[in-house]
Amino acid sequence: MNPTAPRSDTRSLLVPATPSEVYAAIRDPARIARWWGPDGFTNTVHVFEFVEGGLWTLTMHGPDGKDYPNESRFVRIEPDRCFAIEHVQGHHFILTLELEARDDGTLVHWQQTFDTVEHYQAIASFVATANQQNLERLAAEVKRGIAAA
Repeated sequence: MNPTAPRSDTRSLLVPATPSEVYAAIRDPARIARWWGPDGFTNTVHVFEFVEGGLWTLTMHGPDGKDYPNESRFVRIEPDRCFAIEHVQGHHFILTLELEARDDGTLVHWQQTFDTVEHYQAIASFVATANQQNLERLAAEVKRGIAAA
């Protein structure tokens, strides 16, 4: 058994695009600002040092009018294959997106792992909905980027 499974939200979505096209929407701070977060959120990216160990700070603006400051570190970057961050402000977690090339597009694997089962269980229903919306917003941004090219 995967020891992270009881404290992780894991999901996948097939995006009809190449891994390079998906990765382009992840590595660009202007594009990630458009899709990051659940439905109704907008983002202001302050720092985006897209290298392993680099800092990423942003403010998520909720549909409720509240601002949510976020700070993360990039812990794994493999062009066209993988992107992982450690979220260090507020809820602590590791988020990994892995890109798997398929004949009909790219399967995006999303795994958000919290430190404890208890922490994850306390917010699991919100996390599940938010992460699915994140993936769908990523797919829409990828489609937008392809159409603009």
